[in-house]
Amino acid sequence: MDGDSFARPPPGAAGGAAKKAGEMRSRTHVAAMLKLLFIGDIVGRPGREVVAERLPKLRAERSIDFVIANAENAAAGAGITGALAKSILENGVDAITLGDHVWDQRGWENEIGQMERVCRPANLPKSNPGWDHLVIEARGFRLAVFTVLGRSFMNLKADCPFLAADRMIEQLRPQADAIIVEMHGEATSEKQALGWHLDGRVTAVVGTHTHVPTADACILPKGTAFICDVGMTGPYASVLGREVKPVVARFLDGMPRRFEVATEDVRLSGALVEIGASMARAEKIELLTVRR
Repeated sequence: MDGDSFARPPPGAAGGAAKKAGEMRSRTHVAAMLKLLFIGDIVGRPGREVVAERLPKLRAERSIDFVIANAENAAAGAGITGALAKSILENGVDAITLGDHVWDQRGWENEIGQMERVCRPANLPKSNPGWDHLVIEARGFRLAVFTVLGRSFMNLKADCPFLAADRMIEQLRPQADAIIVEMHGEATSEKQALGWHLDGRVTAVVGTHTHVPTADACILPKGTAFICDVGMTGPYASVLGREVKPVVARFLDGMPRRFEVATEDVRLSGALVEIGASMARAEKIELLTVRR
């Protein structure tokens, strides 16, 4: 994928080797600036298709080094499958993250362990299958990513995202030149609080889950890029990616209905972060939206 390679320790590997490798690496051959695109929740077939159609060209035009995508809604709007994950990765995504819909598709719990470029939230119980982080590499620069689930208004069992993030950062520092944290949560206050909590310790804290892009992209005082929500990649003539009429009707009478994925006004939405390689600080963050 544009010269990028995937790197992560094999299952059960000792952390010492990764630490030694991290300490021995030199950044002298890394360009002064790298670009990361973090794509928001890919919703159903429309979301997958706009990624396939627009991402390869977008990577080339913007000289993007890393692409990370949350794809927890890729399978008909809820969950993901092994086949869909492989397809998304083949279309220019380097790493896939997941959220509270991680186990919605039957059998995925048996597939996720074989998917080396897919990670589930890091603050789920340790007994859950799958990687709790990923490390990807471009031009000699290693970028670690992990997701934490918020606990405000969320139903999935998860540990404290703040303490989990602290733990993951300590674990990943020897393995990577920069760390990206995805906060998959409902409450903007919880996302903002995590951003401030991690300012200066990670390169970026990006929010997902609400499917609505926010206008608060900024660089925090100690050099961490932050945005509450990067938006969704899918149909915007919708209610969070679903057909409008049944959702409105449900609000009116409370009766259960099937919410099909909508099809109109399809966009790819994400945050584009520029990283200063020498200090692994974020230099710029902007919301990026591309229409199909």
